[in-house]
Amino acid sequence: MDSINPTLKRKILIVDDHVLVRQGLRDFIEHEPGWVVCGEAAHCADALKCCAETAPDLALIDLSLGGESGLDLVKDIAVRFPEIKMLVLSMQDEILYSERVLRAGASGYVGKDTTSAVLIEAMRCVLDGGIFATEAVKQKIMKIVKEPRSNRSPISRLSDRELAVFEHIGKGIGTVEIAEIMHLSVKTVETYRARIKTKLGLNNAPELMQRAVQWVINPSD
Repeated sequence: MDSINPTLKRKILIVDDHVLVRQGLRDFIEHEPGWVVCGEAAHCADALKCCAETAPDLALIDLSLGGESGLDLVKDIAVRFPEIKMLVLSMQDEILYSERVLRAGASGYVGKDTTSAVLIEAMRCVLDGGIFATEAVKQKIMKIVKEPRSNRSPISRLSDRELAVFEHIGKGIGTVEIAEIMHLSVKTVETYRARIKTKLGLNNAPELMQRAVQWVINPSD
């Protein structure tokens, strides 16, 4: 039996829109001495409510929350609950998103294909006030620091919102539906589409769709 005082356990909030993933993470986390899951959330609003009500020590956040942006959630928590540490656990491209989640206010990024040992290491690191990054991410950041901005991948030049729109386009989602999902006006989404075409050197909507689909299939391309 766990002899650690429950009041002294580190509280973890799980934010993921898949029930089975949340259950698996809960079982995994509560098997570790000194940790307890204080709440689960599938959407941004529920996550913010849990933050207010349970004051977790760490929020474990997926980037895709049923169409909502986990990156936006990270930014909201960083502003409203700066004392809560955050670790992103997602299937999104690690090299592209790790830098973005760190800028947004999280303290690390771990891919869902990682091992349990690495996840534990990352959670302990962040809970202790550190920043967690895999060796691949560290090397990428060093490369970014050293190389001219003009040499960077065109995709990396997209803003967080532009990247989110680009991803939705690649999944075959139309402008009106993107506006509804992201809580934006249709005109704003159209503006983002225009900016994306300019940054990626695309001439028209079919080229944008083709490039977006290609990227969704192979994010490293």
